Amino acid sequence: MTVKKFLAGPFGTNCYLAVNDDTKEAVIVDPASLPENLIECVDREEIRIQAVLLTHAHFDHIMGIDAVLERYGQMPVYVHQEDVGMLEDAFLNLSGGCGMDYTFPHGEAVRDGQALSLAGFEFLVFHTPGHTPGGVCYYVESEGVLFSGDTLFQMSIGRTDFPGGSASQLIRSIQEKLLILPGDTQVYPGHMGTTTIKEEKGFNPFL
Repeated sequence: MTVKKFLAGPFGTNCYLAVNDDTKEAVIVDPASLPENLIECVDREEIRIQAVLLTHAHFDHIMGIDAVLERYGQMPVYVHQEDVGMLEDAFLNLSGGCGMDYTFPHGEAVRDGQALSLAGFEFLVFHTPGHTPGGVCYYVESEGVLFSGDTLFQMSIGRTDFPGGSASQLIRSIQEKLLILPGDTQVYPGHMGTTTIKEEKGFNPFL
């Protein structure tokens, strides 16, 4: 697997392509927009996007969904069942408060522990509430890769002051679901830089 990062959307969200080097199939994680450099990469390398994975349904992670589907065809858009309502409501996903009013009514609900077989990999769903009720991380054990969304950042954690947030719940999610992973697991967060479980377990001041 090759993980390609693109800054997307109005807040520079980390949008990822997780690419199977052998088949050129891929999934896209958190398309806040469809940036031009991502389009150029997909076209140049003839990448075939198979699915959209959402770590949660805040507007700065979802507003590129329609553009992805319009350009690359219909595909499943996965979101945790507890964030489905947020995906469908501009007030709940915070886009309404920014004058953008974005919704997407066709999310496919996933649950904790579910394994999604996509692009030749198994993406294991970890339900990690605290930033949002339906926040998730996607773990690819065979590649030692974790897409942590706004649950775990490089030397930080996600905000918990939005509706449905809970600091105690977020810390518990990280401790019980993420810090037990192998230390060399590469962590790809929704904002800021890439890190590892070992680095966060040893030095993250919030943990």
